Amino acid sequence: MGYTIAQKIIKNHLLSGEMTVGSEIGLRIDQTLTQDATGTMAYLEFEAMGVPRVKTEKSVAYIDHNTLQTGFENADDHRFIQTVAKKHGIYFSRPGNGICHQVHLERFGIPGKTLIGSDSHTPPGGGTPYWSILFPASPWSGPASHTPTGGGIGMLAMGAGGLDVAVAMGGGAYYINMPKMVKINLTGRLQPWVSAKDVILEVLRRLTVKGGVGKIIEYAGEGVKTLTVPMRATITNMGAELGATTSIFPSDEVTREFLKAQGREQDYTPLASDADAVYDETLDIDLSKLAPMAACPHSPDNVKTIEEIGPRKIDQVCIGSCTNSSYLDLMRVASILKGKTVHPDVSLSIAPGSKQVYNMLAQNGALADLIAAGARILECACGPCIGMGQSPNSKGISLRTFNRNFEGRSGTADGQIYLVSPETAAVSALTGVFTDPRTLGAEVEIPQPEHFLINDNMVVAPASEEEAASVEVLRGPNIKEFPATEALEDTIQAKALLKVGDNISTDHIMPAGAKILPYRSNIPYLSNFCFTVCDKEFPERCRQEGKGIVIGGSNYGQGSSREHAALVPLYLGVKAVIVKSFARIHCANLANAGILPLVFKDESVYGKIDQMDELEITNLREAIQKGGAITVKDVTKGFTFETEAVLTQRQRDIVLDGGLLNYTREHQA
Repeated sequence: MGYTIAQKIIKNHLLSGEMTVGSEIGLRIDQTLTQDATGTMAYLEFEAMGVPRVKTEKSVAYIDHNTLQTGFENADDHRFIQTVAKKHGIYFSRPGNGICHQVHLERFGIPGKTLIGSDSHTPPGGGTPYWSILFPASPWSGPASHTPTGGGIGMLAMGAGGLDVAVAMGGGAYYINMPKMVKINLTGRLQPWVSAKDVILEVLRRLTVKGGVGKIIEYAGEGVKTLTVPMRATITNMGAELGATTSIFPSDEVTREFLKAQGREQDYTPLASDADAVYDETLDIDLSKLAPMAACPHSPDNVKTIEEIGPRKIDQVCIGSCTNSSYLDLMRVASILKGKTVHPDVSLSIAPGSKQVYNMLAQNGALADLIAAGARILECACGPCIGMGQSPNSKGISLRTFNRNFEGRSGTADGQIYLVSPETAAVSALTGVFTDPRTLGAEVEIPQPEHFLINDNMVVAPASEEEAASVEVLRGPNIKEFPATEALEDTIQAKALLKVGDNISTDHIMPAGAKILPYRSNIPYLSNFCFTVCDKEFPERCRQEGKGIVIGGSNYGQGSSREHAALVPLYLGVKAVIVKSFARIHCANLANAGILPLVFKDESVYGKIDQMDELEITNLREAIQKGGAITVKDVTKGFTFETEAVLTQRQRDIVLDGGLLNYTREHQA
């Protein structure tokens, strides 16, 4: 039996375990990336490990999230990250150099390599890897995120919590449960003005945000050859919204031409699945039958065609993000806007994905076309995608080329966010209503440049090993310690301080945005905002009660990988979270923090529990050690129900010790 592309990469990086679906495997990690919203914590964790220098082939720290400097906080974090990177062997991508996924694809990604990133984006799913610098494997199914953008050039690229990335930088293995393999067979060719965004929206329409859980999505078929690397990267980027471990394309002549144009042809390696490779599932998509689409509020899988939505008035258009900010994307936008004017009722903003893209647009005149049309040009950063500016007006309809449209994520609580292609976004910005770009007539052909502009002067190399000892790591006053944790109590008796529904994202738990993101390294301050999207009284209720339990529905913790969504509840005294099902990385982050993640054995019990019910869990330590059912008593209503801790044996030990840092200290001792 032959291997899929992903199986080949896994086989070449396998450190432990058997490649059978669902079983634990440990992988060697070649590359890591961080960004500044999660990076400060990740590097504090790396420092705590005591490893003097990273052991990966390439680790890069990007500044792309908290670039709005309205006070000293973001600047201090950037300075900390730059100095810690210099000291420990990490490349530093300066503010303005671009979005981590776009830049990494252009300048560092290599086919066949493994990459994990604490990039703040996570899908629904089930588990994650753990720390193993000093110890044997700790199994858990692996997370996915928008780090899979690297799958566009044939990388096995996965998202992770900051601590997991710190472990990989220190030389530790990355553990996942072996995923299923899904082949999406692409045939035909996209019609004019239909784009890669429409491909992934079609996949989301069919599979939903849960359809990729525990799976690797591999794209194959003759249609693959018609897609450029930036188009492939758009598709793998938004594979995160499927809940997939990752998504991947072959590395072929299209890949080679892209790397050659980036001056990196030496990094090219051909990768294809074997003819007799076996897949667990197959999905066929005829590219020629796709139409321009949009993901409607408030989920990436709530997909309709632009034709179905009709000419509805819009208020705002935002073009950019790690999903759709490539040179080819923005050149197509410029071709649509050239010589025209943005509708007077529409605010249009455009953020190039990298300095390379920005510079090339400036040199060839396309930037002038964007500016002349009335676009507001933003810096090369995540910006509006994470609520960092450009929030729409009250109840405003905003078309965005981004990857998720969760309620409130834009910074406007009642904002109506639609996810669309750059082509749909651009033409709609001109007309002021939802507009099918196929109405534009003949498509403008935008070829990939034979040579991209190469200027890496905003990537700072680390100090040599000899110089590193004299490098001082600079910390600002906003950088606080990890919240204290303690060993798991044998009995938890606490109130259900919050009850929430299905698809609660980490944006609900720990919001982003310009007002909050500067405090990513200050857990006490962040605690004021925990769950306030759902219940403004939650932080104060936690402080009054001292400890509590959270009750949730299905797919709890979807969205961003930010471990702050576990660390902040930890600080507020949350002892356990009981839900119908967890998202992948968030469940792991809870265990890392020493918060007990429990799943209802009978989901109907969820409906019987009310907020503020007194709950009691006894003989907990023995139940965790043995791995059996854990009985919870609703003292208020006088009934009991069974749960289970979705944990590996190592994670059980971690939770018993009160979190991963405590566990590590115990074993180091």
